[in-house]
Amino acid sequence: MKNYDLVVRGGRVTGPGGVRLADVAVTGGKIADVLPAGSTVSGTEEIDAAGRHVLPGLIDSHVHFRTPGLTEKEDWAHASRAAVAGGVTTVFDMPNTRPATFTPADARAKDAEIRGTSLVDYRFHAGVNPEAVESLETFEPAEALTAKAFLTGHHTAPHVLRDPARLDELFAVAKRQGLRLLFHAEDDDVFKLLDQWQGAPETYRDYERFRPRSGGIVAVAKLIELARRHGTAAHVLHVSSREEADLLTAAGAAGLPVTWEATGHHLSFTAADTARCGSRIRLSPAIREQVDQDRLWDAVFRGEVSTVGSDHAPHAFADKTVAAPDAPPGLPGVQELFPALYTGLRRRAPDATPDELLPIVTRVLAAEPARLFGVADRKGAIAPGLDADLVLFDPAENWSFGPGDVQAKCGWTAYAGWMFTGRVARTIRRGRTVFRLEHGFGTPDGEWLKPSTVPVPAGDTR
Repeated sequence: MKNYDLVVRGGRVTGPGGVRLADVAVTGGKIADVLPAGSTVSGTEEIDAAGRHVLPGLIDSHVHFRTPGLTEKEDWAHASRAAVAGGVTTVFDMPNTRPATFTPADARAKDAEIRGTSLVDYRFHAGVNPEAVESLETFEPAEALTAKAFLTGHHTAPHVLRDPARLDELFAVAKRQGLRLLFHAEDDDVFKLLDQWQGAPETYRDYERFRPRSGGIVAVAKLIELARRHGTAAHVLHVSSREEADLLTAAGAAGLPVTWEATGHHLSFTAADTARCGSRIRLSPAIREQVDQDRLWDAVFRGEVSTVGSDHAPHAFADKTVAAPDAPPGLPGVQELFPALYTGLRRRAPDATPDELLPIVTRVLAAEPARLFGVADRKGAIAPGLDADLVLFDPAENWSFGPGDVQAKCGWTAYAGWMFTGRVARTIRRGRTVFRLEHGFGTPDGEWLKPSTVPVPAGDTR
């Protein structure tokens, strides 16, 4: 009888070929085999997954874990606990920390501060320095395959790329370097024009009108044209409106190297929720109308969205309860991402089975982020040779998310009191349990991942 380090037995395994009853065998932190359920192999450790679905470890490609420099809001230890409690085993952290991740030295210093505190594996998106976009040429693939630019700013995003000539230069630099560009795509000039006319919002409910969809539509149109001109891959983050979704989907269908992300927050809340939640759901881009949310969900079901991210960006609760003009955008979300996404899928397709819905989850939260961002040789699927990142999930459990469940350092959630359908029972990263419901957390030995040896070409949108 063949012996493995770990055998996860009898779960409904969501793999590249669909969902099937299977045993997953693990050796040396890697998936050694996916076998028919009831196989006669043994494991030094065995986990009974009967009655549960087994998913690949999820990838949140859009987090702000606030390390370094903003750890009064969040720190890596708390954020990684939140991640694994939500089935996330790999994160891609954004560059707008203090200092920003503008150089390879910044990335190495960030890794040094994180090491020994992380329950998740991680990569970094490099930051685009508006004053020196050419500095991206100093990054090696091991340090960054992606770079993020902000086209408008807010409280924790002071480095805004406003100069059209520098934006054009950025696309040229990224093309030469083979980098995929990520964008907070709202046009700063549009917002400045509106601010000169109407001033600052007086109430939380005014915020969406003061940061309207027009900013995103203008920015997205510019980015599509730049992607067409340069052939540079561009991934637009946290798309909030139906018009942006239509433009980006049309660009991808036309063969342009353009992909896009929706967030759990924009899929969960609408402007009508502001009366109840106030600044807890203040985001940048703003939460929009029901018709916009409906369009985003439609894109998830139809495969137009490439990734769904949390945009996990906590603030201390006291910071969120200041006067309307001063309340910072951003909220915690990495722990809530998977349950909110699955609950939303169930509510919008009540007759669909978990076997039909969970492949949607694994596409946008595992396979596509792994492929687009350069870790598909280790992450994103349950297949021999990949890291043994596994999530044991009970799709039938209904549970209420309360303050006692929150792992983020800020201690609050905009989803307080939500009734979720589906719950993570256990999260395994590289063959070892890092979260088990009611049993706590494992060892924080997450690592800075090296990129795939054969990365996806930056212009590939398949």
